Amino acid sequence: MNLKIVVYSKSACPQCDSAKMVLKTKSLDFEEIKIDDEAERLAFYEKCGPSVRQMPQIFINDQRVGGLAGLQAALVQLGR
Repeated sequence: MNLKIVVYSKSACPQCDSAKMVLKTKSLDFEEIKIDDEAERLAFYEKCGPSVRQMPQIFINDQRVGGLAGLQAALVQLGR
């Protein structure tokens, strides 16, 4: 099964770098969208929901799995 993975990140973000490293280590292709502008990032958080206040935000097949911990849990559940 092909996974469509999108990583929303920002520059100088250790958690973002860790999430991308997990994906690269598992040889999973992903699209990265950087949101470095504060106003754009706040608007993005609003679209995600009231509990979202940090980067990265990762989507697998258009479903938000959350940040690094959510990514790791989703990959385990998908057997990756």
